[in-house]
Amino acid sequence: MKKLKKILVLCSWVLMFTAVWAASSSAAESVMDLGMRKALQLFQNVKVLIFVVGAFGLVGIAFQAIFGKVKWTWFAGLAVGLAILAAAGAIVNYATGGNIDSTQTGDSFDQSGTGI
Repeated sequence: MKKLKKILVLCSWVLMFTAVWAASSSAAESVMDLGMRKALQLFQNVKVLIFVVGAFGLVGIAFQAIFGKVKWTWFAGLAVGLAILAAAGAIVNYATGGNIDSTQTGDSFDQSGTGI
């Protein structure tokens, strides 16, 4: 009986918090819009970070070239990886039919594909 009471109390707390959070989140934006906005912001921030790390890799390969110790597989891997990352936004736009450009800050999405 004690276990049943604990379960009922837990369920009532979960129901109460769900109702409060659902009411506050539904007024502002849907969960999917929030998820898309956060995913776009995360992708853009990670993309900038990877480009900075890639630039350090290019500097390292340039020093290797100066001393004649270039590892061409590293250069090819870095170049292909950065090219794929640079084209990732266009690939996602093509696959989804959406229009997410690089100037967006994640505040809005244009799902019509018109760019307006």
